[in-house]
Amino acid sequence: MTQEDKAVDDIEQEVTETAATEQASDAGVDEVTVEDISEVDLVKQLEDAENRAAEAKDQYIRAEAEMANLRRRVEKDIENAHKFGQEKLSKELLAVADNLERALQSSESETADITAIKEGVELTLKGLIDLFGKFNIVAVDPVGEPFDPQLHQAMSMVENPDVEPNTVIAVMQKGYQLNGRLIRPAMVMVSKGGAPAASIDEQA
Repeated sequence: MTQEDKAVDDIEQEVTETAATEQASDAGVDEVTVEDISEVDLVKQLEDAENRAAEAKDQYIRAEAEMANLRRRVEKDIENAHKFGQEKLSKELLAVADNLERALQSSESETADITAIKEGVELTLKGLIDLFGKFNIVAVDPVGEPFDPQLHQAMSMVENPDVEPNTVIAVMQKGYQLNGRLIRPAMVMVSKGGAPAASIDEQA
């Protein structure tokens, strides 16, 4: 082999090695780029999944709170239905009690022949009062008590220096409460003796 042929071979080998080195370098760059892209995608997917999980948790907490509020409202409605479901019946029975009391008052001056009737009426009234007790119906009979517009209805005001102003001195008609709720105010007469009484709404 001549010196020239050897020189040509060396040049071809050098060119081949250079090309191989560049090809390997290019392949390495592409490989790093693909890995970088994959990591970015995974991070983004993870962030999206975390955001969806946080949103789902928030919706779950809100739904639980709404269900708890609904449960409390339903329980309150049921409780009120149990307590006040008989309010209409109670109001109807009040008229019966009033009539029995009036019958007793009118029979007080009658002869002894009426005694049996009076006793019967008394027993009827007692039974009705016992029935009221079973249904938690309580009479409002405030003689001697301060006037309370939440419980009483003033029918008239009378000067009476023997008692404090705005004191109930007579009850014309008892009031009644059902489980603590006023279903009829007591109709009362109120004193206005001594110092000037505070204004009372007689139509309350």
